[in-house]
Amino acid sequence: MRKTTMFAMLLGTLTLAAIAVQAQSFLDVPRDSQHAEVKQRIGLTDVTINYSRPLVKGRKVWGSLVPYDKVWRAGANENTTISFSDAVTIEGKPLPAGTYGLHMIPGQDEWTVIFSRNSTSWGSFTYDQNEDALRISVKPQASDMHEALTYDFDGMKDDSAVVTLRWDKLAVPFKVDVDVSQVTQASFKKQLRAAPKYTWEGWYEASDYLVNKKLDLKDALAYADESINQEERFDTLMLKARVLDAMGRGSDAAPIRDKALAMGNALQLNSYGRTLQRDGKQDQAFEIFRLNGKRNPGHFIVHYEVARMSVAQGDFDNALKEMKVALARSPDQFRPFLEGLLKRLEAKENINP
Repeated sequence: MRKTTMFAMLLGTLTLAAIAVQAQSFLDVPRDSQHAEVKQRIGLTDVTINYSRPLVKGRKVWGSLVPYDKVWRAGANENTTISFSDAVTIEGKPLPAGTYGLHMIPGQDEWTVIFSRNSTSWGSFTYDQNEDALRISVKPQASDMHEALTYDFDGMKDDSAVVTLRWDKLAVPFKVDVDVSQVTQASFKKQLRAAPKYTWEGWYEASDYLVNKKLDLKDALAYADESINQEERFDTLMLKARVLDAMGRGSDAAPIRDKALAMGNALQLNSYGRTLQRDGKQDQAFEIFRLNGKRNPGHFIVHYEVARMSVAQGDFDNALKEMKVALARSPDQFRPFLEGLLKRLEAKENINP
């Protein structure tokens, strides 16, 4: 009796080993549950999911093929993994950067989503709760039919996305949030130690981002100064003036802006004037347009600016005349834009701001 029992146990062990060998395979051969990878960038943070996609094949999935209340590999074959290039929060709970084994415990009304520090196993067969980095609880939702298990990134925002597992007629979502401002500022410090360090554009882009987002203005000013050190030009000087304005240092900004305006070409002056218009500073914008006209008479962009000023005075006839001159003299790349404005003027539509 004892020998029979031992033989049965040995046979069972051998059978399981054979199944494992067959499942894992020593060659790269086609699998029933095919491999997939989905990747999404949130701000500068990359989120990557590697998984295998089992098919329903007419089977009862939930509560049968995938039992309730037991740890499941959230896919097929090897560990489903999820990687974060930076620290994130999952449903409001912090999770460091790294690659995690993704497991789930299905329930009829609530699921547990598990991020395991072990990401190199086969399925969930050797799952160990002691290796959990994070557990969260989420609510399953009804879904359209998905024959193949799928991971999607839904609800995209500047700083978040919802990762959703869909299979059969069920969806299981969890939200990933990223501190985009912190990640971006840290990234700038790294990037500006590499090749961009030696260009005015690299420092300019970092400063421009910070001032636009109203973030660390001290760093924005330092970056603007370094951009000027690389190349003093209209763009870099105007940026520094903008940062100083944002810091409440308008008296310091004024002479730097004047220096930039003295260097500006026709298109740069126009761009600055249009920025003033969009900021609701129409009178200041028209001062720049008039300066441009004195400095660059006959330039197509000056006729375009005169058309805008004419519209502001209600003189659509002169606006049409000036816009036609601008169109006749403009390079090809500006023609579609000017043609659109011309049609609006013909309809007596205000093209400002």
